[in-house]
Amino acid sequence: MSDEYIFGWHAFEAVLKREPQRLLRVWIQTGRQDKRVKSVTEALDSHGVAWEVVHRRELDKRVAGVHQGVVAQVSESREWSEDDLLQSLAGQDAAPFLLILDGVTDPHNLGACLRTADAVGVQAVIVPKDKSASLSPTVRKVACGAAETVPLVRVTNLARFMRTLQDDGVWLIGTAGEANSTLYQADFKGPVALVMGAEGKGMRRLTREHCDLLINIPMLGHVDSLNVSVATGVCLYEALRQRLA
Repeated sequence: MSDEYIFGWHAFEAVLKREPQRLLRVWIQTGRQDKRVKSVTEALDSHGVAWEVVHRRELDKRVAGVHQGVVAQVSESREWSEDDLLQSLAGQDAAPFLLILDGVTDPHNLGACLRTADAVGVQAVIVPKDKSASLSPTVRKVACGAAETVPLVRVTNLARFMRTLQDDGVWLIGTAGEANSTLYQADFKGPVALVMGAEGKGMRRLTREHCDLLINIPMLGHVDSLNVSVATGVCLYEALRQRLA
């Protein structure tokens, strides 16, 4: 497996807490001597992870983005396969609650979707193998640790996998501006997967055709649509409201 970098305190601490064996080396910006740094360095020492205090310019050389004073080299995380997800769902008592992103290519949007998915208890985020953002350092930074807790499942044929989920009793609810039903008329209480389209273009034709229900988000203002990560958050929290009730 190849190595990769993560940065930002939330993403770094999520790996340290849940998968410390993935940490290879950590660089912390000089000048910080607070309790957070002390706690982190003690944890790194307990796990035998090498760490070093360096000037900010050393961190700037390693990653592109706001690193917040911490960068870590980690072993590459493994994305889930279709079989991994199906086996996981079969072993759970809770009804499946999934998010399908059809062609979200912006890493900031993917990271934000992962963060919200974690917040509402989504069990996995499913994306197509092609035309989808990868788990880059930027995605992990924006996700604030959620990329380490919510499995990302990359599937070769999204339409085919949607049929597999339907065969297993999962109801597929897709979002489309022209839909006749609204978000608040949909039933999210059972085994369900929310299907969101790509930035600007929405869902592809085959993805749309495989949905059991199409819904829209009521829009009362002058804008035509919401950013995909914002729309995902709106829908997921309505789903959570119903599932908690």
